[in-house]
Amino acid sequence: QVHLVESGGGLVQAGGSLRLSCAGSGRTFSNYVMGWFRQAPGKEHEFVAIITWSIGNTYYADSVKGRFTISRDNAKNTVYLQMDSLKPEDTAVYYCAASSRGVATPTKTAYEYWGQGTQVTVSS
Repeated sequence: QVHLVESGGGLVQAGGSLRLSCAGSGRTFSNYVMGWFRQAPGKEHEFVAIITWSIGNTYYADSVKGRFTISRDNAKNTVYLQMDSLKPEDTAVYYCAASSRGVATPTKTAYEYWGQGTQVTVSS
């Protein structure tokens, strides 16, 4: 059973930075694709970033490209999302997700495992 736990959310002023962590357990993720999604109040889940665990290829939503960086630490079984130059519109609950299908896709239904989410609030 895969278990994902996010941490690192909080309140930050516009222009500031936060680093989110997603610790995985239950199996190795060598063939997995890991993603970060977010959900703002009253909105659908939105794709943020993806990383392929084995090779480390990364993909970003246009809204965060150049400001956010996704990475992983194999030894710690952990995925990170470094968020810089934060904007009020980045305010949302951020979720870590894992897909065993090996396809780097922004489609949330491809991800079988989800964390509980961590709140990020950016004040103006």
